[in-house]
Amino acid sequence: MSLRKFTFLHCLLFILIAAFSILPWPSTMLTIAQILYIPVVLQLVIKKQDWFSRNYFYFAIPAYGAIAFLQWTEQTQWDGWIAAIYFLFTVIIAIYGIGRFLQRGFVNLEEFSIDLGLIYLAMGGAWFLAYEAGWNTGFSAMLTWLTAIHFHYSAFLLPIFIGFLGRLSKPPAYQWVTSLLLASPLIVALGITFSRWIELLSVLIYIVGIAGIIVLAFKSSLQNNWQKWLVRISFLSLAVSISFSLLYAYGNLSHTFIVNIDFMLRFHGVLNCLVFGLLGVVGWSLYVPKSKTKNSSFPISNIRGKWVIGEKILEKVKEENRSIYHGLVDDMGVYEINARTLSPTISDFYERTIDYRLSSKIKWSSWFKPFAAIYRLCSRYVQQINLPLSSKEVEMTGGILTIQENVDGRVAPRAWVRKIEDEVVFVALYSEHTTKPKTYMNIALPLPWSTMIGILDVKQLGTGLQLTSKRNQPYSDAGIYLAWKKHLFKLPLEECFRIEEVKSGELTAKHRMWIFRLPFLTIDYKIHKK
Repeated sequence: MSLRKFTFLHCLLFILIAAFSILPWPSTMLTIAQILYIPVVLQLVIKKQDWFSRNYFYFAIPAYGAIAFLQWTEQTQWDGWIAAIYFLFTVIIAIYGIGRFLQRGFVNLEEFSIDLGLIYLAMGGAWFLAYEAGWNTGFSAMLTWLTAIHFHYSAFLLPIFIGFLGRLSKPPAYQWVTSLLLASPLIVALGITFSRWIELLSVLIYIVGIAGIIVLAFKSSLQNNWQKWLVRISFLSLAVSISFSLLYAYGNLSHTFIVNIDFMLRFHGVLNCLVFGLLGVVGWSLYVPKSKTKNSSFPISNIRGKWVIGEKILEKVKEENRSIYHGLVDDMGVYEINARTLSPTISDFYERTIDYRLSSKIKWSSWFKPFAAIYRLCSRYVQQINLPLSSKEVEMTGGILTIQENVDGRVAPRAWVRKIEDEVVFVALYSEHTTKPKTYMNIALPLPWSTMIGILDVKQLGTGLQLTSKRNQPYSDAGIYLAWKKHLFKLPLEECFRIEEVKSGELTAKHRMWIFRLPFLTIDYKIHKK
C-alpha cells in the first residue's frame, strides 16, 4: 500500500473515531497521535519486508480497535484490559527500536535518535494504560494523561524528526543539541516525580535544545520549499509551546501560577498537536532522507571464549607446527606510512615485538575508579583486559603465538599475550584487513561467548605513529565493536595510541580510552629494545 493511501485511510479512521467519541475534546489530542501521527511516521521509518513491516497489521489493527472502543464507550471495568492492547502495540514498536539499535550499535547519532523515539513510545503506552486502568501513580488522573501525551509527542515524534534532520546534515552542534533533547523526556519525568527544581531544569534544557534544532533546521538543505517551511514551522512552534511550559514549571516552583492546566491544554497542547505534530508529519512525509548507515563487512575473529580466557583459550587455537611470528605485523609498509620518515624503531617494534621489553603505568580517571574496582573483581577471574588499580609502574611480559588461520577466519592471525608477573592482563589476537583503499589493524580480544573487536586507523604523525578507533571519515571501519555469534555491535568506546621514539632503541606510547566520549583510562608505556 502506498503512503498516500495509507495516510488517507488513517485520516478517515481518525475522523470516524473523533466523530463518535463521547469523551471531552482534549482527548482527541492524544487520539490523533495514536491513530494518525504514529502510524504514518512508522511507515517512514520501517524497512519494507522486515519482520515489523510484514506483521504490522496483526499488531496495529487490535491496537486501533482498542483506541476506538475507549473513545466510544463510557468508563467500564474493562478499560484497563482494552488499553493494555494498545500498550502491547507500543512495546512491540519499542522492541523494533531496540532491534534497529542492536544491528548497528553506538554509531550514527541520527539513527539512535530514531531508535530512542521508538523505544520511548512504550513509556507513553504505559502511562496511557495507567490512566485508563485508574492506577494510583502518585499523580492526578489529569497529570497521568498529560504524561502519556508528553511521551507521544516530545519523546516519540520529536526524536524521530531530529533523526530525519540529522540524515540531511550533521554539523558539530547537532551532537550536543540532539543529546540534550534525547535526555530531556527522562529529566522531565524525574522532575515531575521528585523535584520542581529538576522539572524547571528540564524545561531549560529543552529550551536550549529546541533553539539549537531550529537553527539547524534553517541551515539544512531540505528537499523542496513545501518541506522546508512545513518542517521549519513545526520546529518553530516548539519555541512558543516550550515558553508556556517554562511558565507552568516556574508556577509549580514559586506557587505564582501564571498559566494553569486548562491554559496548557488549550494553547500548549493544541499548538503541539496541530502545528508541531501535523506540520511535522506532513513535512517529513514529502521526502524521507535516506539513512547513511553502512553495514560493516570487514572480517572478524571467529574465536570466542568461555568463563575463563587467559592462556587457556589459546590451547586449541594456536598453531603447533609453525614457527611463531616475531611481531604484531609482518610489514608496516601495508599501512599509509612513509618508511623514510617514520622512526625505524617504531617499525621495528611492530615487526619484531618479541625483541622489546614493555613497562606500563595505568591511570584510571577518578570518576571511573569505583567502576574499575568492581570490574577488577571480574577481570581477575576471567583473565582478560585485567588491568591493575594501582598506578605503580610495572613490567609487562609475554610472547607472540601463531593462531590457526582456518579457526580464526582472518589473515595471518597471531596472539600477543601480556602479563604482569604471572597474571594475564591481555590476550589480543592481531590481524589486518583492507577496505579499499585503506588497511586497518584488526585486533580481537576474546570475551565470554563473545569477542571485542578493535579496528584501528593507522596514521603517521611526523616520525611517530597514531593508531585510533575514532572515525575520521563517515564510512571508515574504525571503531570498537562487540561480536556475538554473527552479530556485530559498535560500542560507545574509543581508544587512541600515540607512539614516539625518545631516543635510539627507546619508545614511549600513550594509550587513552573514552566511554561515551568521557575519558576513563590512560596507560603510559615505556618500550626498550632488549
